[in-house]
Amino acid sequence: MNAKKGIFIGVIFAFLVLGFVSMQRAMPEAKEERIYKEITLYSPYRVEKRMGGLTIVNKETGTKEKPSAAEFYHRLDEVQKEWGKTHLKIENNTVEIFGDNNLSVAKIFIENNKEKEFVKSFYGI
Repeated sequence: MNAKKGIFIGVIFAFLVLGFVSMQRAMPEAKEERIYKEITLYSPYRVEKRMGGLTIVNKETGTKEKPSAAEFYHRLDEVQKEWGKTHLKIENNTVEIFGDNNLSVAKIFIENNKEKEFVKSFYGI
């Protein structure tokens, strides 16, 4: 193998590695689907599709955030975590969701320890 072929293969390999790393960075955190979907029903943040991508909408205030496609899911996770720190509480095997006025809105049963650990680690409770 001559030097030109070696350099060409090296450049292709470098682009593949960089592409894989950038895709990994853009991926959101892994979540426990059942409990995450139940909790997001009470979250004030919604995803809105638009021509240029996705928008995070706070349905209480009406404010919209338009992060880039690469950072969209990371920003969505950030706002969900901020909300969860002040509006969620774990008691035994239930997650209690509170409104803005500190009144209980709902209780969600936690089915297993994986869901409990997810809620604790993701929302920082």
